[in-house]
Amino acid sequence: MRAVLTRVTEASVTIDGALRGKIGKGFLILLGIHKDDTEAMADKIADKICGIRIFEDEDGKMNVNPSDANAELLIVSQFTLYADTKSRRPGFTDAARPDVAIPLYERVVSECEKRGFHVETGEFGADMQVASVNDGPVTIILEV
Repeated sequence: MRAVLTRVTEASVTIDGALRGKIGKGFLILLGIHKDDTEAMADKIADKICGIRIFEDEDGKMNVNPSDANAELLIVSQFTLYADTKSRRPGFTDAARPDVAIPLYERVVSECEKRGFHVETGEFGADMQVASVNDGPVTIILEV
């Protein structure tokens, strides 16, 4: 499982011209599910997302976790994170099929909500327009 986590001052996702999800300060998370991923991996990446200390403290050091920073989360499914780029035309055979990916994606969302976060989402498999105002910029790749 891979997550590209970007610290943002705001982010949103629009589908067919309609706003689907919007957050203020927090994380825009592009989440890729591998064909061999498990529920335990979903729980582990949710734990990493919810615990990573990349908000600045009073000394300007990245030392504050998202809960203490009152962060919100926008989680968007992103199967292209498992692109095979050996050729000029990427292949996606390592990305989980929807029957595996959707429940794991939903589990990550649920685990983050259980930890008290306000979570907005995109729509699995939809053509989405994602906008963000990156803060820093700070972008971290998490993998389990």
